[in-house]
Amino acid sequence: MSRPLEGLRVVEFGTFVSAPYCGKLFAGYGAEVIKVEPPGGDIARAHGPFPGGKPNPEASALFLYLNTGKQSVVLDPREPADRERLLRLIATADVLIENYRPADLRALGLDFATLAERNPRLVMVSITPFGQSGPYADYRGNNLIAFAMGGQMYITGTLEGGPLKNGGYQADYQGGLNAFSAAMLAVLAAERDGVGQHVDISIQRCMAPILEASVPYFCYLGQWSGIRRGNHMASFIGIYPCADGHIGIHLMPRNWKPFLEVIGRPDLGEDPRFATQADRVQHNDELMAELYAWAATETKHDLYRRAGAGRAPIAFVHTMQDLIESPQLNARGFLQRIDHPVAGEAVYPGPPWWMGPGDWDAGRAPLLGEHTNVVLESIGA
Repeated sequence: MSRPLEGLRVVEFGTFVSAPYCGKLFAGYGAEVIKVEPPGGDIARAHGPFPGGKPNPEASALFLYLNTGKQSVVLDPREPADRERLLRLIATADVLIENYRPADLRALGLDFATLAERNPRLVMVSITPFGQSGPYADYRGNNLIAFAMGGQMYITGTLEGGPLKNGGYQADYQGGLNAFSAAMLAVLAAERDGVGQHVDISIQRCMAPILEASVPYFCYLGQWSGIRRGNHMASFIGIYPCADGHIGIHLMPRNWKPFLEVIGRPDLGEDPRFATQADRVQHNDELMAELYAWAATETKHDLYRRAGAGRAPIAFVHTMQDLIESPQLNARGFLQRIDHPVAGEAVYPGPPWWMGPGDWDAGRAPLLGEHTNVVLESIGA
């Protein structure tokens, strides 16, 4: 069975997280993805963790995850001969993914207008902190800056402690995910019209639409109506420490009675302080104290099992070990084992979507420059 994107050629001229994640999705769904790396390799190769804690450009967990199923070609576009090789390679591509500053691409003569002259059907996907135009277009940025300037950080944290950074490189991954989705729209348009286009992905802009209703609230009211509440929106909507981790509850009025049955506290249902949702809000601190005391005695897996049987809205916060052992993720084939000639065998997360058996094949990440000769020979360069 053919994978969905077989027959599509993608050149990835990008680094670290956003462009490589976009390229990873193309590769997993069957496209031929040729990753162009500088002589020293993608900077992600220098980021750990590494097996045994020993830095190795062929064994970075970040690089190995982001670059499954790709081919690696080493070129230095600052050198005229390599720049011409890169141009010839891009001329054979359906899609080009890049995440460099617009000014840097212009300096290399790799702007969209130049590339489109050689390949009119080219879909060029540019992922940058602020987009291709505007006063910040050539500013440098990173994941932290995207969280801050996209508004995500403003709604995260506590009232007392202020804004809080999200974990990991989630802004960069959002950039890569949105780039893949937008690129596929552009590919469909190119097939229909015979003309490519430049897809402009601003990571700042990717952050702003996922702020729930914060922006409309502000536009309607002239102020942000939310409050940073940390782990608790209220006593009955929040995260509590338990005996072996953390659990989360989200109680609507209809859930109150089954919740009390599951936690073995039906007496709280007779307490006039907690009779209605309005009462529970009024006596928030007292109810929160009760729930803290209760949760501290529970173990997360046992509680989750009882909650499911009793139709109570309780879940546990999954650790990385919990994710690896998740019966749901394993039943759906999400976790895959991939062998690598240097890093060895490891478990890798699968794709964000399920499209049917055989739709995704990660393959291993390439060694630096592993496919340079083969790819360049195939284009007569």
